[in-house]
Amino acid sequence: MPLHHSWPLYESGCRFEHGRLHDLEGGLATAAGLDGSWSFDFSDQALTWSRSVYELFGMNPARSAIRSETVKLYGEESRAPMERLRSYAIRHRRGFTLDARITTLQGEKRWMRLIAAPVCQSGQVMGLHGVKQDVTVEYGR
Repeated sequence: MPLHHSWPLYESGCRFEHGRLHDLEGGLATAAGLDGSWSFDFSDQALTWSRSVYELFGMNPARSAIRSETVKLYGEESRAPMERLRSYAIRHRRGFTLDARITTLQGEKRWMRLIAAPVCQSGQVMGLHGVKQDVTVEYGR
């Protein structure tokens, strides 16, 4: 059964490996460049991925990722729970973890662990950031 749950922001340090996304007041740049890292800025709808996230989805890193297009790569059974957890995270300022079924642009089926937390400034949610990891091996493809 896929993993999915919400958690309070004060647990971020133990949810993100080595606390590398620990600075929740520091802006969206905290996730940039880290292996498996991503961020989404609400102000300009900018989606930023590390190289390994592009590889996970089978996408070309020279092309900007667009959220509305990448959400279509989530399996039907994963898309609705992801959107619910995302909305809840934004509304209640909570992080979440979800194991989601995705299909790469080349048609390969994979499992991805999505770990996300809101980025807050002055009490307002400005975006989301987190880590996406290939966990296909855990599900035996």
